[in-house]
Amino acid sequence: MNTKIRLMVVEDHHVVREGLVALLSSVEEIEVVASVSDGDKAVTSFSSLHPDVTLMDLQLPGMGGAEATRKIREQAPDARVVVLTTYDGDEDIFRALQAGACGYLLKGMPFDELVQAIYAVHRGESRIPSKIADKLAERSKGEQLTPREIHVLERIVAGRANKDIASDLSISEATVKTHVNNLLAKLGVVDRTQAATAALQRGFARLR
Repeated sequence: MNTKIRLMVVEDHHVVREGLVALLSSVEEIEVVASVSDGDKAVTSFSSLHPDVTLMDLQLPGMGGAEATRKIREQAPDARVVVLTTYDGDEDIFRALQAGACGYLLKGMPFDELVQAIYAVHRGESRIPSKIADKLAERSKGEQLTPREIHVLERIVAGRANKDIASDLSISEATVKTHVNNLLAKLGVVDRTQAATAALQRGFARLR
């Protein structure tokens, strides 16, 4: 009878993925049953292999890690997913945990801590370091952005003018200006440049 923790690794950077697989395969209690590079493959592989724990990067080509986590949890509500990422913005954390992740870990953590986190999640526990929990708590205190405001903010980060944003979203320039003013107030910034910086820091948007 196989008592090892069956693990799937989802990571788009080849060297990082292979390194994780090599290190985790050296742990006697862990068996890496799948190693994939994007969210679509993660969902498909989970369907066929049903790993005990999935180690999920957030920034993936095509379907992102949060969306892949959500789809995996839809097909298996008891699925145990641990996010392992470089991103520590409060919005990244919120989206991943809202999608059903049981843990949120940052790359660069000691390997033994990663292994202990995998053990903990396999036991049915959650693993969220205090730094991550603090950021999530800070997010809950502030005013939340609406989906439309996030769409506008993403385009501000991309350098789009109000006229272009209005065209992209099929709304009037006056409505765009209202959204921008609301964004500045909610983010606690004074101009579009600061709004873009805050968006990148907090995980509302990414540079393409």
